[in-house]
Amino acid sequence: MRHPIRLARLLAALAFLTPGLVAAEDYELVEFKTLSPDTAVAIAQGALGACRDKGFQVAVAVVDRMGVPQAMIRDRYAGAHTPDTAVRKAWTAVSFREDTLSLSDNTGGDSPQGGARQITGALMLGGGIPVEVAGSVVGGVGISGAPSGADDHACALAGVEAVLAELEF
Repeated sequence: MRHPIRLARLLAALAFLTPGLVAAEDYELVEFKTLSPDTAVAIAQGALGACRDKGFQVAVAVVDRMGVPQAMIRDRYAGAHTPDTAVRKAWTAVSFREDTLSLSDNTGGDSPQGGARQITGALMLGGGIPVEVAGSVVGGVGISGAPSGADDHACALAGVEAVLAELEF
């Protein structure tokens, strides 16, 4: 019978000595910035326009910083697979905080990072870029349907450049 009482006293003493550590971690709030829906649409339109100027029929997806789609545009002759592919590229860019053109090079073959290609939903093909403002990822853009990943990548960059002045805060 004495042991449960000693254990209870020990636990009470520990709780008394460490309340700040537990409370600070349990109740801390996190603040962050993310793309507005209007900005996501503007990025998508800018990227689509850049691809059209080059004669490419693509799908464009813009996701928020958590990888949730905010905007999607599929040009009339873009393939049926392109919307899903664009979302996956944007999600991958946000998730890894790296453009998918670089990821496609860095995860290929026998590289130590090759296992990243097995992550559900990840797509290591060029055309996804994170949207970064003041050192923080606020969203991502994915393009699918241009002749190459490098072309998809260039259109994604053009979409971000179309609203760059609005993004700097």
